[in-house]
Amino acid sequence: MLTPIAYGLAVLLNLLIAFIGLRFFLTPHAAAAGYGVPAKKDGDAAYLTIKGLRDLTYGILGLALLAFAGARAEAWYMLVVALVPLGDTVIVLRNGGTKAVAFGIHFATAVAVLISAALLFAA
Repeated sequence: MLTPIAYGLAVLLNLLIAFIGLRFFLTPHAAAAGYGVPAKKDGDAAYLTIKGLRDLTYGILGLALLAFAGARAEAWYMLVVALVPLGDTVIVLRNGGTKAVAFGIHFATAVAVLISAALLFAA
């Protein structure tokens, strides 16, 4: 019973981060606003593309690990990758974003990723 939940949550989280990455490619300014730190209209769009590439890569890598290496490898990956939304929480707070976005989106994501790691270790 636990295995389908562990795999399902891992797939969902990986697809979500890949989607966020694609959003930074397709609508970078809207994606940046959703991240919690809006980008300047005349700012360097390269940084938004870098964020998109990072997130897209993390999502695809997570799916590949789950498919080809199994739950234990994915669990370790999730444990390590939880550092990203924890860091994003700090970035949003230090750059004028709201606590609601920092904790409601980024910190909550880190918690979900850590729960996913725990479930995968238990599966």
